[in-house]
Amino acid sequence: MKKTVVLGAGGFIGTHLVRRLKREGCYVVGADLKRPDFCDSEADEFVIGDLREYDFVSRVIPDNVDEVYQLAADMGGAGYVFTGDHDADIMYNSAAINLNVAKISVEKQVRALFYASSACIYPEYNQQDPLNPKCGEDTAYPALPDSEYGWEKLFSERLYINFNKNYGLNVKIGRLHNVYGELGVWEGGKEKAPAALCRKIVQADNGDIVAIWGDGEQTRTFLYIDDCLDAISKLIRSSFLGPYNIGSEEIISINQLAGIIAETAKKEVVFMHEKGPEGVRGRTSDNCFITRDLNWSPGISLREGIEKLYHWVEKMNQRKQESKRE
Repeated sequence: MKKTVVLGAGGFIGTHLVRRLKREGCYVVGADLKRPDFCDSEADEFVIGDLREYDFVSRVIPDNVDEVYQLAADMGGAGYVFTGDHDADIMYNSAAINLNVAKISVEKQVRALFYASSACIYPEYNQQDPLNPKCGEDTAYPALPDSEYGWEKLFSERLYINFNKNYGLNVKIGRLHNVYGELGVWEGGKEKAPAALCRKIVQADNGDIVAIWGDGEQTRTFLYIDDCLDAISKLIRSSFLGPYNIGSEEIISINQLAGIIAETAKKEVVFMHEKGPEGVRGRTSDNCFITRDLNWSPGISLREGIEKLYHWVEKMNQRKQESKRE
């Protein structure tokens, strides 16, 4: 039985990844500061602890483990990452985790390590045109991410690449682009745009005003969680290091995304634009390299994925309202 470790197993992607690995017949150890928010973890062992602590990481990663998935980070949506209020914590917390994981993975002779980087590493100057952003893997330098979250991710990419070069660490790096789906944060300030808009529209009646940050013309691509896990699985078990983009090429404006969600909800709402953190004007995933090398491309359309997410948020909101009435 293949033995795997998922760091950040209490988070959105980690929860789904643990479930996927169990379906594949793996023995899974999960580690995080907390357990999943919306379901029980399917990990064989779930260890609560602080991955910023060297000794804790050393206990969680055993000798000669087959696969380690490093998903843990201090992160959130635009309301968390782009306000500037959390920059020091974002950089310190995530860098501390990655410094520990890189060194201990060499010491424990980890057979394969996946590191979840981010599309946020790409330079702001290449993402000013919402209709023509440039996000190929070879455009990362000269570096100028638009957030400290992006700077830390870029630093940690270089950390792992150099541990590969100097110590032979078998690391694989994926730059994740706006992964969404069920079991993710949908309220509280750390949620990302798809879940935030789903929540707003779930809670709206016909004719209500729904707020969108900025003018709504900023563009993104959104990748459904199952497609993301397919790419991660292919990458960690390949001979390629990366970094590779892992995202959709189905570019869409935030206004269009909100329209799709309203159509899914069968609601007629009024969208109002207000000042708020937006990030770059345009971002897409250039999948040329990962398609060529790993024969991977997304299989779930945005409409299909949004429908799944919307109905899940609807169910979560209903449960919340029922609990308030009890």
